[in-house]
Amino acid sequence: MRRRRIAAFAAGHSCVDVYQGAVAALVPFLVSERAYGYAAASGIVLAASVLSSVVQPLFGALADRRAVPWLIPLSTAAAGLGIALVGADAGYAATVAAVALSGLGVAAYHPAAARLIRTAAGGPGHSAMSWFALGGNIGFACAPLLVVGALSVSGPAGWGLLALPAALGVVLNLPRPARDRAGGPAAGPSAGTPGPEDRRAFLRLSLVVVVRSVAFIGLSTFIALYVRERGGGETAGAVALFALFAGSAGGTLLGGRLAARWGRTTTVSRAYAAAAPAVAGVLCLPLPLVYVCAALAAAALYVPFSLQVTLGQDYLPARMGTAGGVTLGLTVSVGGLASPVIGALADATSVRTALLPLAALPLLAWALARRLPEPAPGV
Repeated sequence: MRRRRIAAFAAGHSCVDVYQGAVAALVPFLVSERAYGYAAASGIVLAASVLSSVVQPLFGALADRRAVPWLIPLSTAAAGLGIALVGADAGYAATVAAVALSGLGVAAYHPAAARLIRTAAGGPGHSAMSWFALGGNIGFACAPLLVVGALSVSGPAGWGLLALPAALGVVLNLPRPARDRAGGPAAGPSAGTPGPEDRRAFLRLSLVVVVRSVAFIGLSTFIALYVRERGGGETAGAVALFALFAGSAGGTLLGGRLAARWGRTTTVSRAYAAAAPAVAGVLCLPLPLVYVCAALAAAALYVPFSLQVTLGQDYLPARMGTAGGVTLGLTVSVGGLASPVIGALADATSVRTALLPLAALPLLAWALARRLPEPAPGV
């Protein structure tokens, strides 16, 4: 029963996170079909990211105070509806509003879902959180293919196809009282009384998450345009984005296994050390190797993904929803705040020049992560 619950959560997560990947996958379309500049197109990413990063911790605090399983299917529907409404092409402001609606849905989903998956798993929950995160990464990976396939169908029907994952996700995420009762505000990572908070460690972890987010979201937003600038076509750009997202899925699942061997904090710091040369390879090696380096960079950046969520929950054991809203939320949103800056630099120079600073960010994340404490056993 527990495995079925975790599998359902993972599948529902996939249906939601396909819309985070869809935002990045729509950037080349917006540049070519609607004549948006790089800065304007990255502003679309910013619209989803700002809203998500601001309100996600608030939804996490709500999940700490009361059981909100109804919020999960509602937020899933909002995420899909927003992306589908981009097809209305009612102007730049309307496009920004539609993507913001999708971002709001994503923001509302993650804290409540992260809390439920932790309480459903019981104990440390590394493996369960890895599978849950893997579901989201699969959604990310499928997004470019979904966008290319849907937009090959002309007219509103193509945009309507983009809403199908949300419809499936709503069904998968419908509240089941017997299943979701454990996600109430009194539930914790263990049956005992929550341990003491380590706010200093949580703040350091949050900085690590922000740095990692800028690196990954910067790559995912512009890698398709970068490949096109290097001489590849639209299909080559979609393949590069798919390689990036597919690598993230493998890294997420690998993270739980490595943590069982090395511990979470050691795994996190080593993953960021490995990410630095891979990101540099994306920007410096010949085009055929870009796909390989993109997958490796994403894998290294995503090994810490689920581990950072459970670390945050253990640093704030009495406020797991808030911890999930910050760690899981910032992971997928704050990087968008830097996207307009990268886009403006790309407009002024080139996409490659704008992306070069991203190669240094994994080293900064590694330096910060090295001093993260491992929560005591049983916390």
